[in-house]
Amino acid sequence: MKNYEQFKRLILFLSAFIILTLQTAVYWVVWTHYYNAYILQPYFRRGNYLMVAVYALLLLFFSKIYGSLKVGYYKKNDIFFSQVLGLFFVNGITYLQICLLGLRFMSTIPLLVMTGIEVVLIIFWTIISSYIYKRLFPPHKMILLYGNRPAERLIKKMSSRSDKYEICAAMNIDKGIENIKKVINDFDAVIIWDIPSEVRSPILKYCFKNSIRTYVMPKLSDIILMGSDKINLFDTPLLLCRNYGLTFDQKFVKRFMDIMISFLALIVLSPIMLMISLLIKLYDRGPVFYKQERLTIDGHIFSIYKFRSMIVDAEKDGVARLAGQKDNRITPVGSFIRAVRIDELPQLINILAGHMSIVGPRPERPQIADEYKVDMPEFEFRLKVKAGLTGYAQVYGKYNTTPYDKLKLDLLYIESYSLWLDIKLIILTIKILFKKESTEGIDEGQNTARIVNYENNELVSRINLKEF
Repeated sequence: MKNYEQFKRLILFLSAFIILTLQTAVYWVVWTHYYNAYILQPYFRRGNYLMVAVYALLLLFFSKIYGSLKVGYYKKNDIFFSQVLGLFFVNGITYLQICLLGLRFMSTIPLLVMTGIEVVLIIFWTIISSYIYKRLFPPHKMILLYGNRPAERLIKKMSSRSDKYEICAAMNIDKGIENIKKVINDFDAVIIWDIPSEVRSPILKYCFKNSIRTYVMPKLSDIILMGSDKINLFDTPLLLCRNYGLTFDQKFVKRFMDIMISFLALIVLSPIMLMISLLIKLYDRGPVFYKQERLTIDGHIFSIYKFRSMIVDAEKDGVARLAGQKDNRITPVGSFIRAVRIDELPQLINILAGHMSIVGPRPERPQIADEYKVDMPEFEFRLKVKAGLTGYAQVYGKYNTTPYDKLKLDLLYIESYSLWLDIKLIILTIKILFKKESTEGIDEGQNTARIVNYENNELVSRINLKEF
């Protein structure tokens, strides 16, 4: 594996170049041999080059957004799905572009044939490129270094990618730094779990010195540092953490985008919202909307609106709880609208009113937030920005992602905020609508997504790892 590691970037570049070139070549044939002849003023050489260049750039844009060129990084099925989803967007935009040039609706048959050929190419490319990657870069044999925080969920997640990671052993930091150094040289990579900084630092420096691949679970302080500015005015480097959320100009641009998108979305989606309202009303004659108190920026409480997906008085016992995986409170209509996420559409009203933003940490209920803060006082750090309809934790996490992991994801968003990041997350949200696992509920018997700690010596026996 190490013999080819230095060529990994080149191999991935060639793989991406091949599929993008093949797709662009198919479009070149369809454009030059059909559509170009039917527009009012057919293009010649330079015009054709421009049309093909725009198509190639669109392919590259959506491929980068959806990560469809990251062979080996994502699962084979996810690579294929991302490629096809991006292709549909590109070909849809291209068709509208062609119709504008032709000043009329053009035949869709050549475009559909082109799409079919491209899908076949994607299938072959995905299979072949994934096979080559697996042969050249087999899974890393890894050892997990852990402390008091439970690591079972991380191991299960990484073990689901057996094509990429192979966690062979685990070692508790109580064994001592010197013993750890003796062991980790026998592995391809080290996972440093959420352990105290005074222990992590010497291990990380040792791995750096000996060129050992290292995966580090960042602490909250690490994430805050990620958003810092580097100052080089003196002979000693400084990192500046401003720690006040978004700047005035960022808030202004973000609010302008929120108003424009929510207003247009309410107009376009109003027929769907009306139909859902009728289905909910006809099912049990209960209220269409569900109103609930949630937290937003600076701890302000507001009433969030959702389409009602549960029975009336689902929490008549007064206990705040998240939905479970097989929650009998969810109605048949509610099950459908939750699966496709359209139960969230009324929150466009909250966005237009200024309570929420399109992108931001999902608003939590005050009672559940108070419960989370018992273990994590830092949970309120999420309130440095407005709550959002979608966000970093929603795109890269799940409904049942632990609060601690959600907090880290939300802080990553806050510390790395940009307008481009918002646009990227909005586009990525479309992708997760089709991923069933992103809506998984919490386990039976739980009210929140908190996890229960267990003794360190249970880790190895639960996951069946070799212990050092």
